[in-house]
Amino acid sequence: MAKKVAIITGAGQGIGAAIAKRLADENYDVAVADIDPKTAKAVTDEINAKHPDQARAYVLDVADRDQVFDLVDQAVKDFGHLDVFVNNAGIAYIDSIVDSDPETVSRLFDINIKGTFWGIQAAATQFKKQGDGGKIINASSLAGVQGSALQGAYSASKFAIRGLGQSAAKELAPDNITVNAYDPGIVLTPLRDYVDGRTAEIKGTTPEKQRQSVVDEIALGRAATSEDVADVVSFFVSDNANYVTGQSILVDGGMSYH
Repeated sequence: MAKKVAIITGAGQGIGAAIAKRLADENYDVAVADIDPKTAKAVTDEINAKHPDQARAYVLDVADRDQVFDLVDQAVKDFGHLDVFVNNAGIAYIDSIVDSDPETVSRLFDINIKGTFWGIQAAATQFKKQGDGGKIINASSLAGVQGSALQGAYSASKFAIRGLGQSAAKELAPDNITVNAYDPGIVLTPLRDYVDGRTAEIKGTTPEKQRQSVVDEIALGRAATSEDVADVVSFFVSDNANYVTGQSILVDGGMSYH
């Protein structure tokens, strides 16, 4: 039986890389897609060293709809079909709403919201063509469940992703396509380094103190790893989640309860 195939955007580092590695361990062929060709290749090489010929690197900007559709077309040519699409790519921006830079906000919305929209569109189009269903998993955030100061644009984008996912789940259910999301809290990634550093700069403290202040809010007493998030994605793509759609799961160690 042919391996299942997954595309993961933003897979060159952090959570995306962990998801790509986890799915490869679970016998998926994986399309490692990222805007940075060097990181995409590095993750692909790491996977293939452990699982020969199970990963390929792809370069794209998810804000460009044509590039997202081209990614799906090329991955299907390379691997034969598609089973899972993970809209993981995203950026953060830390600043007050009053001081937020318009160009940066527009770029964030283009990547986080539109990039996820195009990913759902492209994946669903392919799944409908194949006629046997599929799974779409989107990256939201704790910031998409409750807002935080200095994260207005980022939080807005992540709330939008949850709403978009719910709408897509309702529309695509007749085609046996499920749509779900993961909502990470404090995850130790390069993106988190930026968040802590920029927040500390605005508040006049150190990145270390800023990070500790948020870790202190976590009931389980530690920040998450990227692998903690990959565990939830592993559930969403499994047969155990075949009856789950339109949902998002907080992966925050108990910072928020909904």
